[in-house]
Order: sequence, then C-alpha cells, then structure tokens
Amino acid sequence: MKLLRYGPAGQEKPGVLDAQGQVRDLSGVIPDLAGNALLPASLARLQALAIDTLPIVPGTPQKDLRLGPCVGNIGKFICIGLNYSDHAAEAGMQVPPEPVVFNKWTSAVVGPDDAVEIPRGSVKTDWEVELGVVIGQGGRYIAEADAMAHVAGYCVVNDVSEREYQLERAGTWDKGKGCDTFGPTGPWLVTADEIPDPQALHMWLEVDGKRYQDGSTATMVYQVPFLISYLSRFMSLQPGDVISTGTPPGVGMGHKPPVFLRAGQTMHLGIDGLGTQTQRIVQA
Repeated sequence: MKLLRYGPAGQEKPGVLDAQGQVRDLSGVIPDLAGNALLPASLARLQALAIDTLPIVPGTPQKDLRLGPCVGNIGKFICIGLNYSDHAAEAGMQVPPEPVVFNKWTSAVVGPDDAVEIPRGSVKTDWEVELGVVIGQGGRYIAEADAMAHVAGYCVVNDVSEREYQLERAGTWDKGKGCDTFGPTGPWLVTADEIPDPQALHMWLEVDGKRYQDGSTATMVYQVPFLISYLSRFMSLQPGDVISTGTPPGVGMGHKPPVFLRAGQTMHLGIDGLGTQTQRIVQA
C-alpha cells in the first residue's frame, strides 16, 4: 500500500493511493497515519480494506492536491550520518566505527512538495536524498534478525542541512539539521511488503534540472536491520518514529568548489518505488 496524508498544512487527513493513482479517504477508518495506526495489526486491517469502496478525494496528488508529511505526529526523527562510504570520502571524513546518530527536530517536518526555507544568515544550505524507515512495532534491544518485523514501511526524506551550522560552529550536528522545513517527508509511506529489499533502491536528486546525486541504498555501510537493532540499544523505538538512513555522494559541499542552495531554485528528488519530491527554495 501507498499510504499518505493530504490536505492543508496542520489539517491533513489519512489516505491511500488506489490503483488508478487517485487518493481514497481513510479518515473514516483511522484518525491519522500516526502512532498506533502503524502497528502491524492496524496495517493488516488497512490491507484488508476494499480500497475502491472508500471515498475518492478530488484532485491529483502532488498537483492540485497537497500531500503532507506521510507520517503524522512523528515522535522521533532519527538520522544517521556518513552512512555511505563514498559520501564520507567526498566529505573528507572517515567511515565511522559505529553509526553517527543525530536528530531532526519534528518542527522541521514538512510535506514532500512544500517550500524549503533558507535560514536567515545561512550561506551553506545543502541537500541530501535519503531512505526513510518508519517504525511500526516498537521495542527495545531488538535483535538484528528480528528488526525487519518492526518496519511499517519506507519513504523519501530530504535531509536538508546547513553546513556552517552543522560543522563550523560549536555544538552538535543537530544545529544545522533541524531548521524549519529541513525535513520534507513523503509523498507516500510505502508498506514494507512492497519493498522486498530496501538495500537495492536507486536514489537521485536534482537542483534546477541538474543531477547531483545518483546512487543506491546498496552502498550503505550500516544497513537497515543493523540500524534498527543498534538504535534500540539507546532508546525505545515507537510506532511512527522515522529513521533517515544517510545519503549517497553528490551533496553540495562535496563539489569543488562547493555548491549551495539559493532562493528561487528547485530541488527534485526520488527513490525507486517510493515516489518523488519537489521543493522550491525560498528565503526565510
């Protein structure tokens, strides 16, 4: 299933994409695509629905029908840094001996096609296409062999990053990662049954039509089952938590000279099977 949230910002309703590409309303079935609605039993109930009997939502998704973030009320937005060896090399950093873990504040989360704001004073706002893993069944101390049973599904994430804030000013990476609008998420939450191998997905990102990132989840250093198990040693994972798993090479700071975003530009990005995002860049 391709689950989604549609409508004005802050007023999104849950929906599902039917075989004809139309949105069907799920608000009579679940209150939101969030929390316990992502548990395995809830997803099984959704899978059993006769989707074509649900109300049609007028409009074409990502055209005249706005899509919101594909997960509502995200509890934790956990990110993994330097998780592609070729990206670590372009950043001039070593592949870490353990995953680098940081957070995006949930106030950064926006829809897949909402505008991305360059923070006031920023000169190094950058892009990162990433595979998002959405937790269904929560847990602590999850064995790697059991980890995939805890996945509700997958989505596209743009881990927008301000590099000066992240790397050149005192403090943690979080400062440059959690600015408002720095977490476009969606368009769909694609349930795990539709993605048999999350380590075999092509991913790409373009700015104003120029392709900068063109990679694959196959080159992740720490793969999805390990990441879930690893993170669950340090925190309980809960339904609706999002794990953004790192980016392939081609980010702006990796170019010589570096290339950063400017107001008026457009990012377009996607992952095979998970959909695409388009964001206009504006000045905050």
